Amino acid sequence: MGAIEDVYEDLDADVDLEKFREAVEAKVDQMGGLADEETAAMLVAHEVNDEEVNGISDIEPGMEEVKFIAKVVDVGDLRTFERDDDEQPEGQVINVEVADETGSLRAAFWDERAAAVEEELSEGDVLRIKGRPKEGFNGIEISVDEAEPDEDAEVEVAITDTYRVEDLSLGLSDVDLAGLVLDTEPVRTFDRDDGSEGKVANLVLGDPTGKIRITMWDERADRAEEIEPGTSVEVVDGYVRERDGSLELHVGDRGAVEEIDEEIEYEPDRTPIETLEIGQTVDLAGVVRSADPKRTFDRDDGSEGQVRNIRVQDDSGDIRVALWGDKADKEIAPGDEVALADVEIQDGWQDDLEASAGWQSTVTVLDDADLGGGAGGGAETADSGADQTLGSFEDADGGSADSDSSSASGDGAAAVAASGGAALAEGEQTEFTGTVVQAGEPVVLDDGEETISVETDADVHLGQEVTARGVLQDGRLDADDVF
Repeated sequence: MGAIEDVYEDLDADVDLEKFREAVEAKVDQMGGLADEETAAMLVAHEVNDEEVNGISDIEPGMEEVKFIAKVVDVGDLRTFERDDDEQPEGQVINVEVADETGSLRAAFWDERAAAVEEELSEGDVLRIKGRPKEGFNGIEISVDEAEPDEDAEVEVAITDTYRVEDLSLGLSDVDLAGLVLDTEPVRTFDRDDGSEGKVANLVLGDPTGKIRITMWDERADRAEEIEPGTSVEVVDGYVRERDGSLELHVGDRGAVEEIDEEIEYEPDRTPIETLEIGQTVDLAGVVRSADPKRTFDRDDGSEGQVRNIRVQDDSGDIRVALWGDKADKEIAPGDEVALADVEIQDGWQDDLEASAGWQSTVTVLDDADLGGGAGGGAETADSGADQTLGSFEDADGGSADSDSSSASGDGAAAVAASGGAALAEGEQTEFTGTVVQAGEPVVLDDGEETISVETDADVHLGQEVTARGVLQDGRLDADDVF
């Protein structure tokens, strides 16, 4: 065999030998005699391997050009549009949905190729496609440079009318998915580069196979404020994107989120509290043992933030959970069963662990959302802590079975006892327990009824609950000890 054939034998891509030889000859001509056939063949092989992908799921925006094989599952309508081009003022485009066993995407054929597609292409045809991927409005799209039919190739495509959460993969579009609303977030507005205002909102849906965040844009965003947790809905014509390493299902102007009369089961995951370690991002579930008032604070950028601490207990232990932002507004009270998804475990006060529920977290009040069964859903708390209620943690008199240890750790406004409010007296030794709403100089604590400035060198952080002990002078507590 010659040099070209030797390189071709080691090629890890599906390309015809004759076409490979033509590409090598073109490369030799391009380099003006600076490369022989073997060098040119190696260069072409490198380019071909870089372009070839194993499946649609490997295609990402930012790739310069890719080659793949896929089956046609839908052929759109031919559309015409006007260009600012005197030589070719009218353009044409047709969108074709293609898929393989790893996913699907939209392929855009332009001008002459668009006209040929309308006449020659049908559902079920298999194509070898070369094109440039980009982030489209409904997921990843390919602007097709070359496409040719391959009658001998077989592509297995799992087309389904309705997906489940576990079926979703990056690049899927035209996704219909039914789920139970676990959490909702307010509508947010933003300014686009063209000066227009956009809107976005999120839901979190669960089904028997898992949960996923739903992102709704512009006119669809208002649905987030119309649907209550515990409602069964169906997402229609969604498309899958990735954010911070997690999949999301997006809904644009082609899609919709509609309420359905169907019971959908969702069983929250739970990690036993006693097994938690710093740095983990986990799902928890349990009973709320105490719930502090919401606190507001000023961020470094001048904006106002808010946080609320609750303490959640399962049959293995308990942990303080900080609810940040809009999650601090949730109606949560002692005795509620809650499911907390994607919370981050952090180092808390006095080496105690804390869970932080930020924007990426989901907080579901199981009782309020009626997720234990009935028309709304059928989600059930699982494992050994499933039947816990507030009574599991109370004695016969109605008090906390662990009230002494709770007070010792400063758990909740009740732990302040007589030291807060009117009990504060100028010039006397005083204790004050509250949440840190300002961590600078001075530290500011709030117990839900009173706010006090504390002079201290102690290292505290926003949202942390601490007790300061010292003498009150001129409305400030000069702290000898902060714990």
